Amino acid sequence: MDNKARAFVYAFLSRVFEKELGKKEIEDLKKSPDLLAAIGEETKNYFNATDTQEIEEALNIDFNSLFIINSQPVESLVIDSTGEILVGLQNPVMFFYFENGYEIDMNRTEILAPDHLAIEFGFMQNLAYRDEDKTALKFLQNHLLQWVPPYLLAMQKVAQTPFYKDICDFTTDYLFSDYELLRKEIGDDGV
Repeated sequence: MDNKARAFVYAFLSRVFEKELGKKEIEDLKKSPDLLAAIGEETKNYFNATDTQEIEEALNIDFNSLFIINSQPVESLVIDSTGEILVGLQNPVMFFYFENGYEIDMNRTEILAPDHLAIEFGFMQNLAYRDEDKTALKFLQNHLLQWVPPYLLAMQKVAQTPFYKDICDFTTDYLFSDYELLRKEIGDDGV
């Protein structure tokens, strides 16, 4: 998979975990049978058999239940047992961004945590666009793969819609396959 395709997947995942999907995103997904099939057969069948408004309402409830009320997809909340969102350079993810020459403008997003899953996927999208594969591999290894798979496994168990059940699997599988792809490309000592 080339970096343009990788960037597309990370952009898609960033949007999925940023906020609820709206009517436009749902209609776009309905027009993308290959993407729906890649996410999961149950999702594809659900999108094909269900009215857009009904999907939107169900996904809205599921998203808010999963990622707002029960557990926010924020690395420091998941990893750190104190339950606090770390800010500034005391946040290991923010330090990683800074250490690798990136400045995240938190004023351009409604998300307040630099280690929110949507921001981390946006960072991976940016790395793919810039062909910074070594940095991407290091970020996967030191951050995303440390917390996202167990977090999404837990969220999948309480998800109510086929979309969020499948997107948890799709995301985890994609992260591991991207890691393996980059590791083969760069080599084990690239990190």
